[in-house]
Amino acid sequence: MDYEPLLRWLHVIGACVLLGTGAGIAFFMVMAVRTGRTALIAHVASTVVIADTLFTATAVIVQPVTGYLLALAVGWPLTKGWIALSLVLYVITGMFWLPVVWIQIRLRDLARQAEADGGALPDAFHRLYRIWFAFGFPAFAAVLAIVWLMLARPAIEF
Repeated sequence: MDYEPLLRWLHVIGACVLLGTGAGIAFFMVMAVRTGRTALIAHVASTVVIADTLFTATAVIVQPVTGYLLALAVGWPLTKGWIALSLVLYVITGMFWLPVVWIQIRLRDLARQAEADGGALPDAFHRLYRIWFAFGFPAFAAVLAIVWLMLARPAIEF
């Protein structure tokens, strides 16, 4: 049986989930923090942690599995230029995403505590939020580059 079309479809869906969930999480978190409303920020940060766990983490696991199986099915070596570059960018994305997961959990916890105390968000929240925000740019750019590499499959030689 030819599994290549199914693997290709799953791989593309995984890329869409990574890109879409990343953009959605970032948008809603930024918009919530802009309000300055602690209760809203706590709620959105809680939703962001759940969404990242359900969608992003699942796609992070599915992508290399479907990519590897797809490369085998099509006959592409993992050392092929655009695939190798995609893998490097995937690792770079992970280097930014893993700390972001921890930061999102801390942001959620700090916002929940501030809400429970009836006070303002602590300085630690704002410091972590700036790091979270900054880490999003290289991670998102790397995912965009990976999607382009998947689609264009340029002739890259190392």
